[in-house]
Amino acid sequence: MSGVSATPAALALLGEIVAEHGPVLFHQSGGCCDGSSPMCYPAGEFRVGESDVLLGQVGDAPFYIGVRQFEAWSAAGEAVDLLLDAVPGRGGMFSLDNGREQRFLIRSGACAV
Repeated sequence: MSGVSATPAALALLGEIVAEHGPVLFHQSGGCCDGSSPMCYPAGEFRVGESDVLLGQVGDAPFYIGVRQFEAWSAAGEAVDLLLDAVPGRGGMFSLDNGREQRFLIRSGACAV
């Protein structure tokens, strides 16, 4: 079974963002540049499409992943289990974590070297 969980640091950052912007959602696309980072958007401002998979919830925020990324990470027949973390840095250009001196980061065994 696939899913997503979050570290205490990620939940704290999410709490700050929700307090300022209201409900949000996450999307992990797997593209280059900003697309390789989990993006956090105000709920209703990002269109989820038929090619997006709802992986789970982080707090009250739904976490979607593009189907191509989902298929790539599950190609070995294993579940896609992601851990959302928060680390020092600058968030994605259009993500709500930008400008906060912290950014969201995905950790996954599928990405381990």
